[in-house]
Amino acid sequence: MALTPKAPPPPYFNIDPAKAASRLGEPIDTARFAKAAAFAAKGRDDLAKRGYAPDGKKRLRRFSTWEICRYLIDVAPAHLRRVLKSHPDLPQGTGEAGSKWFTLEEVLTLREHFATEGASNKQYKSWRPEGLPAKIISVANFKGGVGKTSTCAHLAMSAALDGYRVLVIDLDSQGSLTSIMGGTVQDEWSTAFPLIAKDFARHLQAENTVRRAKGTPELPFDETLTESLQVSPRNLIQETHWPNIDLIGAQLNLYWAEFQVPVWRMQVRSWPLWDALTNALDSEGILDEYDVILLDTPPALGYLTINALAAADILLVPLGASFLEFDSTGRFFDMLYSTFASIEEGENRIRRQDGLPEMKFEWDAVRALITRFDASQQTDLANVIQAYFGDFMTTYRQEVTAMVGQAGEQVNGIYEADYREFNRDTYVRGREAFDRTWAEVKEVLLGTWWRDLQELKAEESDDGKAT
Repeated sequence: MALTPKAPPPPYFNIDPAKAASRLGEPIDTARFAKAAAFAAKGRDDLAKRGYAPDGKKRLRRFSTWEICRYLIDVAPAHLRRVLKSHPDLPQGTGEAGSKWFTLEEVLTLREHFATEGASNKQYKSWRPEGLPAKIISVANFKGGVGKTSTCAHLAMSAALDGYRVLVIDLDSQGSLTSIMGGTVQDEWSTAFPLIAKDFARHLQAENTVRRAKGTPELPFDETLTESLQVSPRNLIQETHWPNIDLIGAQLNLYWAEFQVPVWRMQVRSWPLWDALTNALDSEGILDEYDVILLDTPPALGYLTINALAAADILLVPLGASFLEFDSTGRFFDMLYSTFASIEEGENRIRRQDGLPEMKFEWDAVRALITRFDASQQTDLANVIQAYFGDFMTTYRQEVTAMVGQAGEQVNGIYEADYREFNRDTYVRGREAFDRTWAEVKEVLLGTWWRDLQELKAEESDDGKAT
């Protein structure tokens, strides 16, 4: 009878403490972190350039006739070729007659042409009501690794391919969205930080005006606040390699806002810090220059995230189909309630004393989105999550695909990947993951615009009757 060989003990058995100690290096001092950070920065730049041109700048690839007709403009390839032949003033693309490639600027020009001269029963341009401001979409969850940045970046690209003018604001000091969009940010004065500082500076100016009138000492106005008054969002906005996506980027020093904002708030308790970003975008006309503004938030419910949430018309909450992420997201909603309810309670107590109308935070819509979904292993749990979150959930679950992973390794979005580098089915499946996400978000977007438009018409009608 053959003897069964004895299995080796687990690898944590019989560890010799002396040998373990001999494998340790010297104790780590703080300078060692600087060395690790320097190596990481060098590696980050090296990896980032995989998605860049040889000159270190990102370039958006061209789009083929097949892609344009399948995904971007509702027109048959043969008809597109006939239109191009009969309109030599239109972009003709590059390449051979049967395989033309177009820049996104050229695609947008073609879209305008078909919107004017195409079939009347087709929608060549995405609907956007005139006279209404941009919609602000915040992507937030205080758990890291749930796909916030990837979702935010791909929604921006989807909206851009759909013809919308998009501004993305990176509020995460890690700056991942900034890297994806090819942005460069030198210091915190090129981030959203000076916009928040400017809002406080204006509030402090008003406070000091009151103090002068009362004859009480004015509050100090330091160099940071003086400098912030010279900053406009337009100073901070940079173009990206996408012709209709602009960026306000982030870098590590943006995290300083999380320390500075509470200091300002303690200095002047009447400052509504949660409105700082909203005021910056609204007061300087930024909401009229774009169709969609997307905010990527840090994985924490800090002051930057509170500003993003307060500014949002639509809140998107990505989460994975796991117990821990479901649990964490539930706690995130609980934290949102306690935070904003506390703000409302405190503000309204003062407003009632002063005979002012009460304030209330409202969002047009909230949607939780399951990301990195594996149908073979996570369907049951995803169904449970769907049942508990109910109408907060999107119906589509964003599936993880090989294409999504490869694009992430190259610091690119899937829309930036050349489909010729993939099997055609792989490309279609990978692209569908974000196309369908955008379809649900776009439905919410258009619905909120439509509702706003009806309310505006009703107000105008009431005003007309009153006069």
